[in-house]
Amino acid sequence: MGLEQATTAAASKIDFDRYRLRAFVEGLGGTECEQRSGTSKLSDVARALEGNPKAVVFEHAGSGGFPLVGNALASRSRYALAFGVTPQKLLPEILRRLRGKPEIVEVSRNEAPVQEVVATGADVDLTKLPVHLQHGKDGGLYISAGMDFCRDAATGLVNVGLRRFMLYGRATTGIDLVAPSDLRNIYLAALARGERLPLSVVVGGHPVDYFGATMRVPGDDVALLACLRAAPMPVVKCITNDQRVPADAEWVLEGYLGEEGYVEPEGPYGEFLGYYGGVKTNPIFHVTAITRRRDALFQTLTIGGATMSHTDTAQLTTLRTEVLVWRALETAIREPVAVYAPAATGGIYNVRIAMRQRVPGEARNAIAAAFGSLANVKNVFVVDPDIDIFSDEQMEWALATRFQPDRDFVVASAFRTIPLDPSLAGHASLGSKAGYDMTMPMNSKRKLEAEIPEPPHFEGARFACIEDALREGPKFFEQLMVAVGSEDGREIVLELEDLRSKGLIKRDAAEGRYMLVK
Repeated sequence: MGLEQATTAAASKIDFDRYRLRAFVEGLGGTECEQRSGTSKLSDVARALEGNPKAVVFEHAGSGGFPLVGNALASRSRYALAFGVTPQKLLPEILRRLRGKPEIVEVSRNEAPVQEVVATGADVDLTKLPVHLQHGKDGGLYISAGMDFCRDAATGLVNVGLRRFMLYGRATTGIDLVAPSDLRNIYLAALARGERLPLSVVVGGHPVDYFGATMRVPGDDVALLACLRAAPMPVVKCITNDQRVPADAEWVLEGYLGEEGYVEPEGPYGEFLGYYGGVKTNPIFHVTAITRRRDALFQTLTIGGATMSHTDTAQLTTLRTEVLVWRALETAIREPVAVYAPAATGGIYNVRIAMRQRVPGEARNAIAAAFGSLANVKNVFVVDPDIDIFSDEQMEWALATRFQPDRDFVVASAFRTIPLDPSLAGHASLGSKAGYDMTMPMNSKRKLEAEIPEPPHFEGARFACIEDALREGPKFFEQLMVAVGSEDGREIVLELEDLRSKGLIKRDAAEGRYMLVK
């Protein structure tokens, strides 16, 4: 069998819709997705998405008439649907998939849906795409859902990341490459060689792929995406460069980062923390081809704004933070139970950890591990397993009743951080972190006063009378009701009164159980 035949045979086993964005969006019900029929003005898109808990599909966006989706990733429930689990099981499922073995299948251009329509040369025109102004003081129109693919010449590994692209013209954009990143290092190495850097950008991918693009783990990032899919991943060689991209994507912009380097002002732009980032000098992305499916769905990611928890980027960052913090905890403490990074804080600054503390001081170890897991983690809250870390109410209660500031508050300074945090007030490179040990002191965990009251369960053994029940051992009032089948406890009160008058019962001082006098 020749190579072309082998490729075709492998491609025949691929379901090109299983990890397609459009298929995912069309599978969302009315509680998760809002449909806007007809033609929508691109100037109305940002307002329609702001604070909207649902994904929004615009049937025809702008004069080009292409369909557009926003907020597709902007809820934990939708991400859970993408991974096929409940929201509470999302982190364990991601960790399970990361332990899997990747399967990557290269397909031909004729088999790749993302190359059904191809524009090159003079036919490339980014201004025909449904790109909108996202924030009032942005420097221009931004492609915010760019998933970039490039090969590191030094290692041969493919790097995948998420980037924003500011439209400069029909075939050029800006790209934010100021902050430390793998792509920045790869590009700087290319500049040192006097070379341009081939780059291809997916716009419109499955939520699983977008999550994978946020991760920074050793190895090839396409293999990482394939692991997270837990299914064969089809890739195809681009038309105008040698990058391989997901063959089941919606759109791909092919091109290169120019050898001219950092030359053009880019920004301002509303950032993922809910504030603006300023103007920066950045490289130029030169677009040499635009490829897409025939019925391609364009995508925009919501970023920043007043309601952070309903933005795509906050949910992406939340999951990334939880995975990286969990991995740090696995080597720092014996029994982590759950990790949650609330999207309302950008998905990175505040982290909640539930753990089963075996020895004194383990909660402090958890705090230290979380501090070191990510530069942006700033406030760490650690609780016992009986606290639901996804519940704001329970977390507030634990802070109020299990935390003593002079004993349980941990502050550390001079940590590396990112300059986007406005609270730094000019200290651009170093920040501080705080830990809140909200676990019950270990010597109090067996005391009645440390238990959470619950409604009675009325379960247990039956006896002929109260005195027989007490002969078996001390009992709570609930157990005495069960012992004689009482429905309201009144007869228990009367019988206890009788036994008390005869001097036959007493109460234990620790828990108030009834017992016979020996």
